[in-house]
Parts: sequence; structure tokens; C-alpha cells
Amino acid sequence: MNILITGASGQLGSMLQSMVGSNTHGLDFFFKSSTQLDITDLEAVRETLSSQDFAYCVNCAAYTHVDKAETEPETARRVNSSGARNLALGCKQNNTVLIHISTDFVFDGYGNVPYKEEDIARPLGFYGDTKYNGERAIVNTLKEHFIIRTSWLYSEYGHNFMKTMLRLASEREVLSVVYDQVSTPTYAKDLAEVILAIIKAKSEEYGVYHYSNEGVASWYDFAKAIFDKTGSDIKLKPILSEEYPTPAERPKYSVLDKSKIKQTFGLEIPYWKDSLQVALKALAKATV
Repeated sequence: MNILITGASGQLGSMLQSMVGSNTHGLDFFFKSSTQLDITDLEAVRETLSSQDFAYCVNCAAYTHVDKAETEPETARRVNSSGARNLALGCKQNNTVLIHISTDFVFDGYGNVPYKEEDIARPLGFYGDTKYNGERAIVNTLKEHFIIRTSWLYSEYGHNFMKTMLRLASEREVLSVVYDQVSTPTYAKDLAEVILAIIKAKSEEYGVYHYSNEGVASWYDFAKAIFDKTGSDIKLKPILSEEYPTPAERPKYSVLDKSKIKQTFGLEIPYWKDSLQVALKALAKATV
């Protein structure tokens, strides 16, 4: 069974590459970075998808610069909206199932209970808006899809909050981090495991799903856990979002309800602090 992975040089794509390696369980993976396959180019997408008998396409490609999207909305739209539509069109033409990664930023964060898949999406910024438009394009084009919304993705690969905090701890004595934005950190390896489980199950339970690690945290909580587990003596100061203004407004509460994905696929999801420990060990090993 052939599997196409787009955005192969990003966090999730890199994680999938490291995991499947030589142990593919009868699956043949084809990894394409954004330079090898530009998903904003419909003809390139069609040509790639028709070059092999792909059973699945996992779209890890995305424009993820939340703040830059406010000044580069067209770039974000081309990748997150048009790119998603192009993949859906290519998959439909070639009878390929699309697994697409989306975000908690499709919600406005004004709620106070975990968001379910059917809750109304109201993105606050261009990034969330382009991701949601990409979701709608897929839903309206291709029945055979899995859209997985996740939150606060991090890993030993790429650029992410965990690695940024560790770098800042080596440069500063005091660090201020917002405590009034709440969601759940998600280790990319855990998300990758779920993607592989869906593929191996050959499931036809298509639709939108939520996945993050278990538990709830603020950015301050996340940073404190990172420093506690690495023995850093940096002084951490909790602040309000208004004390750290950013071009894009973030949802204050974007915890995801994972009942649907757990029930459908029989998942046991790791607690976020346990996964953080695994990620820190993997990062330490990678930097030796």
C-alpha cells in the first residue's frame, strides 16, 4: 500500500519519516517536501498523485506562521486553503484517501468546555481562517477524508515552543510567558501514531476528528513543565496576553474534546506531561 506524505520536512512529516524508516509493516511511504511538491500547484499535485497507486495522502504541508499570516494572508491562503483543495481534487481523481492536519485555531476560544468536532468554527485571525477554509474545501470536494484538528504541536524537529523555551533558558535569567491562553500541548510522535493507526485500520469512518494529548495547560504551565523537567533555574513570570501583544489574536481557550477519535479507533491517549518527558529525552539524544 503506497502512502504519500506532503510537507515532509516539517515537524510532523519529519516525525513520520523517523518512525516508519525501515519498519513499514507492508506500507510504502513516499515523502515529498514543499520544494519537491508544491501543493499550491494543482497540476503538480495531480501528476504526483497519478504517478503511483496511492491509497492515502497525508497532508503535513501548511503555512503555520500565525502572526505573519496577518500581513501575508494570500500566501497563507494559497497553502492552507487552495493547497488543501488541490490535494482533495487530486485524491478524488485517483481514488486516494486524504488525511489532512488542521488546528484548534479554527475556534475563537470564547468557550469554556472542550470543543467538539461539530462546534461552530469562528477563527480569530487569518491563519485559522485559511485552515478552516481548507477544511471546507476538502469536505466539499472529497468524501474519503480524515481531517484531524490538533493543538500546540511540538517535537524534537523543526521550530516549536519546546525548543524555543530551551533556547531562551540558555540566553536569559527571567522569562515572561502568558498564562491566560489554555489548550493542550501535543507531541508530534503521538499524532503520527494516530495517523498510522488510521491507515493500518483501513477505516472508512471518514470525517473531522480532534486529537491532542490528554490534560490542559496554559503556555505558562507548558514552559514551567519544560524547565522543571530539564532542571533549568530560569525565573518564569506569568503574564496576561495583553502584556505580550501579537499581530494575531489567539484563542484564550481551545481545549479539544477527543471523545470521537478515542471511541472510533479505541485509542488511549498519553497525558501531555508524560509525552513531554519522552520528547525531551528524544531531543537530548538527537543533540548529543
